[in-house]
Parts: sequence; structure tokens; C-alpha cells
Amino acid sequence: MKTKGALIWEFNQPWSIEEIEIGDPRKDEVTVQMEASGMCHSDHHLVTGGIPMAGFPVLGGHEGAGIVTEVGPGVEDIEVGDHVVMSFIPSCGKCPSCQAGLRNLCDLGAHLLGGASVSDGSFRIQAKGQNVFPMTLLGTFSPYMVVHKSSVVKIDKSIPFEVACLVGCGVTTGYGSATHTAQVKPGEDVTIVGLGGVGVSALQGAVNSGARYVFAIDPVEWKREQALKFGATHAFSSVEEAAGRIAEITAGGMSKKTIVTVGEVHGEDVDLWMGITAKAGTVVLTAMGSLLDNQVTLNLSMLTLLQKNLQGSIFGGANPHYDIPQLLSMYKVGKLNLDDMVTRQYRLEQINDGYRDMLEGRNIRGVIRYTDADR
Repeated sequence: MKTKGALIWEFNQPWSIEEIEIGDPRKDEVTVQMEASGMCHSDHHLVTGGIPMAGFPVLGGHEGAGIVTEVGPGVEDIEVGDHVVMSFIPSCGKCPSCQAGLRNLCDLGAHLLGGASVSDGSFRIQAKGQNVFPMTLLGTFSPYMVVHKSSVVKIDKSIPFEVACLVGCGVTTGYGSATHTAQVKPGEDVTIVGLGGVGVSALQGAVNSGARYVFAIDPVEWKREQALKFGATHAFSSVEEAAGRIAEITAGGMSKKTIVTVGEVHGEDVDLWMGITAKAGTVVLTAMGSLLDNQVTLNLSMLTLLQKNLQGSIFGGANPHYDIPQLLSMYKVGKLNLDDMVTRQYRLEQINDGYRDMLEGRNIRGVIRYTDADR
């Protein structure tokens, strides 16, 4: 099949919309006609080199929803016509990690940046005669894709695609960072640092978990205003501004859980986040930094003396085959606000405009919406 996709051929260059060729599904694979793709900051890390794929060109996109149009041999639980969400980390359910209840750490994740199919190690996508490396084995910045069944989650057909795509990464990652990783409990005070799609989802997870005060921190005034609408009790422009007020509001107790969902983590900021966190409290690092950044500023004595925790979180500690349908069921009955998270919708050709809007703080989440004209 010949279609098109948003590619990058080298670091720090704009996305380029070009013709690509996608192969037929093989054993354990399905073809999906994409309907919507979220524009996550992690794809911008591909552009900057913060997340280096195994080669170029790279087909971006790892947050998407669509309709199954073809199934390969060995696929039993997915049928043509099913509405599905892409799980950006495959979840086989059989490997040691999955069997231990860590389906967000499925062993198939070792292949995420390699680009080759987990079915047989071959490449499914070509451009200009070269193999294409799809982001996290997906590549949702294209109207069609061929993916392994472990990356596909069936959903309720009544859910709008522009909403459904968000749970393929951002919503599940953020919400789970609060509910699974931080394990926010009723009455606890929580700080969310960074108010993009992941941060607003973490905020909603904290609110739904019964947090007492939810402090939202972001330099963009519009995002702070939105955070208050999503349930934050207070909003600040920086950690430095927030620190004194959090101490005052909590009578010195500080934030029991601090969830970091900024666009890019820098090691020099870790001690700032620990500083607004309570004794025996936890800082959850959900945001990504450069894979080359291994320098962290952290007062080790205070870490020990105040018994604080620094915890990483990938995909919100979620089981995608359970949590994705569960979150969408919450949306359907009005317990999770996803509609207001979709700030703007774009055509694929507008992808660079969408990422410019993201970097300039205009979006909670931008979504690429595919039409027949794109196919």
C-alpha cells in the first residue's frame, strides 16, 4: 500500500510529509486505518535527538486510534471493523514482566526504538527505497499502519477517535502516574509540575483519587487557568513561586506526592522538586529527559534524613489492555474530561504548525485528524 507519512531524515529538521509504502500484515499483525493521532512531546524528542531511534528516516507518532481493515494469520481476538487504540508499549501478556503484573514493562519494549517488526525482524515501511523506523513500532503520523497485535487494544465504538487516541499514551501515562505510580490517597496533597496532556491527566487522576490540595505548576498562564478548571486548587508559574505558598497552605507539611510531567526533564531541577515534597513523600518522574543526560542535582543527605522517594514511571504503570478501556469507560459516564484536553485539531500537513503550538504553550493536546483526502 502506498500512502504518506510525517518523516524526519536527520535531527533538528522539520517534519516532512512524503510518500511511504507499507507492507501487508504478516503473522500476528493487523492493518489499521488511522483516524486520529495525538501530538505528544515525546515525538519532538525524536527531532532533537533526545530519543534516538536506531536509524533514519523515522516515521513519527505513537498515540493513535483507528479501524482495523485487515488481520494476519494468528490474530484471533481482533476483527476487521474493530475500533482500536494503539498502545505505545506492546503488551504480550506472556513474558516474565507481563506475568509479574508489569505489562507496561513488557519485554517486547526492548524493540521500541529498533524499528523492525517484533513478528519476524523485518521492516514494514519504506520511503525512497529505504527502511523506515516507526516510532515505538507504530508510526501514527500516517493514515495507515501495520502493527503487532500486542500493540492493539479494542475499544467501544461509540468513543470519538480524537478522544480515544489520547489514551494510547498521554492520558494513560498521566492518570496512571497519579493512581498507580504515586498511589495518591484521599486527603493527600499533590503537586503536578507541567500542564500538557500528561500533566492534566495526572491532575485528574489526583482529583479522582481524593487529593485534598492539588497544586499545578506551569509557566504558561493559560495552562494554569485550564488546570483550575480541571480541578486544581492552586496554580503557580514556577516551583520557586510555589514553594512558600505550598508550605503555608499545608502548614509546613508540603506535597505528599509531586508528579513531574514537564516537556523535558533536566537533572539540575530534581532537587527543586524534592524540595517541595513532604517527609516520606514521593517525586514521580514521568517526563522524559535526554538519554544522554546522566547528571542529577540531588541532596543525598536530605533524601536519607527525610526518607523521601524518587520514582520513575513509564506509561503510568498501566496495563494497557485493561486501563485503556477502563479510562474510556470513565470518559463515557463523565468521570474523566477528555474533550477539553483536545485544544486543536490539525491535518497531517499541518504537523509542524501543531508542534510549534505545543512548544509555545498553546495546546494541552493537539490532535491530527485524518480524512478521506489524506488517504
